[in-house]
Amino acid sequence: MPSTEADDRDPIDVLVLMEEPAFPGCVLKCRLIGVIEGEQRDKKKKKKERNDRLIAIQEDAAHSWADIKTIDDLGKEFCRELEDFFVNYHELSGKEYRVLGVKGPTQAHKLVKSGMNGR
Repeated sequence: MPSTEADDRDPIDVLVLMEEPAFPGCVLKCRLIGVIEGEQRDKKKKKKERNDRLIAIQEDAAHSWADIKTIDDLGKEFCRELEDFFVNYHELSGKEYRVLGVKGPTQAHKLVKSGMNGR
């Protein structure tokens, strides 16, 4: 997310659920539905740091995403698949990722505000 800084000193990460393909770094108008709170650790350094992942829906999303207002609306199985994705994604880059919790849009917005103040 442009103009933000997360605890890992990178811009806040957002996974956008949408119908059409996009590319990393593009700017999309979205609505936040929640956050997967997590902690990553470099396997060599053993240093832990927070690395939460915001989950959003593209603002003008097709009908399949239109009724999703919170991360809970995705269902437990879909949320578990998202959690597994982040664990496996970090594993490929030599890091360990542990999910700490899943929260709704209120917490996601708090993280954005905090990230905007961090810059």
